[in-house]
Amino acid sequence: MGREIGTTEYTRSQRTRYRHELRRNLDLFESFLDTAEFIDEGTVGVELEMNLAEVADMAPALLVDTLLQDLDDEEYVHEIGRFNLEVNLPVTRPTGAGLRDLERELEEKIEHADLAARRRGARVIPIGHLPTITEELFTGDAWRAPGPRYEALENSVMEARGEEITLRIEGEGKGLDATFDSIAPESACTSMQLHLQVPPEQFAPAWNAAQAIAGPQIALAANSPFLLGKRLWHESRIPTFVQALDTRPPEYATQGVRPRVWFGERWITSMFDLFEENVRLFPALIPESRDMAEEPLLTEGSAPRLHELMLHNGTVWRWNRPIYDPGTDVPHLRLENRLLPAGPTPADMAANAAFFYGLVHALVHERRPLWSRMSFEQADETFQQCARWGLEARVSWPRVGRVRVADLLLEQLIPLAVDGLRDLGADAGVAEHYGEILTGRARTGRNGARWQIDTVTSLEVHGASRSEALAEMTRLYRAAVDSGDPVHAWPVPARQRT
Repeated sequence: MGREIGTTEYTRSQRTRYRHELRRNLDLFESFLDTAEFIDEGTVGVELEMNLAEVADMAPALLVDTLLQDLDDEEYVHEIGRFNLEVNLPVTRPTGAGLRDLERELEEKIEHADLAARRRGARVIPIGHLPTITEELFTGDAWRAPGPRYEALENSVMEARGEEITLRIEGEGKGLDATFDSIAPESACTSMQLHLQVPPEQFAPAWNAAQAIAGPQIALAANSPFLLGKRLWHESRIPTFVQALDTRPPEYATQGVRPRVWFGERWITSMFDLFEENVRLFPALIPESRDMAEEPLLTEGSAPRLHELMLHNGTVWRWNRPIYDPGTDVPHLRLENRLLPAGPTPADMAANAAFFYGLVHALVHERRPLWSRMSFEQADETFQQCARWGLEARVSWPRVGRVRVADLLLEQLIPLAVDGLRDLGADAGVAEHYGEILTGRARTGRNGARWQIDTVTSLEVHGASRSEALAEMTRLYRAAVDSGDPVHAWPVPARQRT
């Protein structure tokens, strides 16, 4: 869904032709995957989505069009919301001081965008949900960024669903229960997406490892506890994203039809398993053929473009998504880890990347794979529990039994991730540095979500209304990002209302 498209509506004949071409793409990809040579350099990459907030009241700032013109940099692009901004970081490696370089690059990209935003009376906020978003923002179309792909996506989702989008998420009081006549709540979800390049023979173990650790990973990084004025899950992005892009009416969900935002349902043996599931289980949302896109299927001396298969893959939002990139010369395969929220600081985000890359590497090379000792259903349940309760979750884990996830991280997973980083070739000091940040977060129980909850609670105890507390907390959050300190070291304010 990152590419632009040519239209927002499609005929029945176009959809039929797209289905045929999608099958043809899949067959070609199967044979190509078995015989082709792929780049195997172990590179990593990051995409970061951020929010724009007005300086005056920290409300969403609908100015990304203007900001992109000011930045005039192709690394910054639209996301679906007019208050969203995405930046793509250069490809790097986890070896040597690569993760330190990643942190510096994150800091530079955020600061550059923030400087431009401040000239427009706004700030850039790297956070999972902008806490000051209100339901009123999502009435009408002003919230949506320009571009036919966003309009086409919304049209297709709403047409398939046939009724309004409902958000029902457990939380304080009765939780959140709201309906929307658009996919607007999806724009509230801003993430940091990690890319890991892998050879074909290692993709299945890497994906299985990423799925197995998804729960502890989201517990450690949770940073989205508030949405539409309500305190919900520690990582409320997870249910919000699932429900905002749910093409199923309730009856289909009851029948077991899979949602398009999906954890999955089984361990895999090949990358092809995921693409085959996508084609077999999910109808096309954006049936734009390669002819409509003016893109050939095959060109002499290069890998097949597989336009239909890649476009379809972009409309099935797995938390760990397979990526095939034909490149310009030799193709490569990537695992895209999509479950992390943005923020809080560049140091925290680099530490989150270190945890993922180091732990996946360590697990892929274990003698007995972790996923052979746990059911897929157990991995899914752990993911849900950790998104709901963050570092306070209790989970079941192989050879450990029932355990507090913070203890599991401290005693097993963070040390294993640090070992994995060293084995990848990261400098010892770099591996230890990010291990200390992760350990500090797990030991104190203070990730971004916990800090936000505690700060809002403190402000409300001292007389602030919920809306005032959310605005003030967002200001304090941005100031803490400026400090550069990792989130577990941020103070929680205890002061009287002014």
